[in-house]
Amino acid sequence: MEQLKCCVLIPTYNNHKTLQKVIEGVLEYTENMLVVNDGATDSTREILQGFPLLEQIHLPQNKGKGNALKIGFKKAIDLGYEYAITIDSDGQHFPEDIPVFLDALEAESTKNVLYIGARNMEQEDVPGSSSFGNKFSNFWFWFETGIRLKDTQSGYRMYPLKEIEKLKLYTPKFELEIEVIVKAAWNGTLVKNIPVKISYDDEERVSHFRKVPDFARISVLNTWFVLVALFYIKPRDLYRKFRKKGIRKFLKEDVLHSSDSPKKKATSIALGIFIGLSPIWGFHTVAVLALAVLFKLNKVIAFAFSNVSFPPFIPFILYASLKLGALITGEKLVFSKDEMIENLGFITHLKTYIIGSISLAIVAASLFGIIAYLVLKIFESKKIAINNG
Repeated sequence: MEQLKCCVLIPTYNNHKTLQKVIEGVLEYTENMLVVNDGATDSTREILQGFPLLEQIHLPQNKGKGNALKIGFKKAIDLGYEYAITIDSDGQHFPEDIPVFLDALEAESTKNVLYIGARNMEQEDVPGSSSFGNKFSNFWFWFETGIRLKDTQSGYRMYPLKEIEKLKLYTPKFELEIEVIVKAAWNGTLVKNIPVKISYDDEERVSHFRKVPDFARISVLNTWFVLVALFYIKPRDLYRKFRKKGIRKFLKEDVLHSSDSPKKKATSIALGIFIGLSPIWGFHTVAVLALAVLFKLNKVIAFAFSNVSFPPFIPFILYASLKLGALITGEKLVFSKDEMIENLGFITHLKTYIIGSISLAIVAASLFGIIAYLVLKIFESKKIAINNG
């Protein structure tokens, strides 16, 4: 604990039955402890008076676990700590798992890592609602960050305080534990699970998680994060990847040498072309990423080829859509010179444009998909032959 500049942070609210036992358990491993009394109305203050040497913060009123954690993080940083292991005061976590976090950090290649204790959600005493809520949370965390975890709701964690300090955290209650791991992952922090034990002793354990309001707040937060991920984070990350590698290196490493099958790569290319040429201007990115996730395709490849409609090509795409639409509908394209200059006439002939645009998207996606499949199949065959040779 001293070498890694790590402390144990315990936010607590009305857990007088278990608080003393938790503190005494932690003291068997370290005195680097900070307790945040979140405006408790039971005997919490009196219990903490029995540990005068511990760092304590007593908040005048209860404002939520998230608020208590943020205050605790700031205090821990002021005290010179670089990591904080958070443990709940309701007795569900085992202090003997503290070395598990320390050993994992020492063995990790990067120190910019946030560990979440992964509970065994299949054991008999785990409530069904907790298991369902955890699976629900795991899915949205994966969708928002691309990281698959077994447990995203455990409060038993190790936080890298210098990285947490960089984040703008707003939520005050239980949803902060979702906010912080999503934003940390977006900011480049490695977020991982490590196995820990769990106890659900109904006789002593008191949970302050209110299923309806707290679950509703978490759902609202996840809805916002999904929008941010689709419209900003995923396009930002892909753009950074393109910019860092360049188009030639990107195609070679991420398309040709991707572990996906030729069929999956070609389908991803076809999806990107189809969305890029479809008449949903302003929604190409969100549409291609959502569909790539839905159909389990290669998101990077699909996004890359959806950019077929980048600005210099847009006039040609609009004109080709109009001409193809007119050919299909038999409509005669008639518009003035001014209309042609300003909007290529696609507003005047909107129906024709939409029909032509969708038709062009289907034809181009099919053509490029088939060509891509054949090329990738040939490339794969040559690669196999070289490896076998």
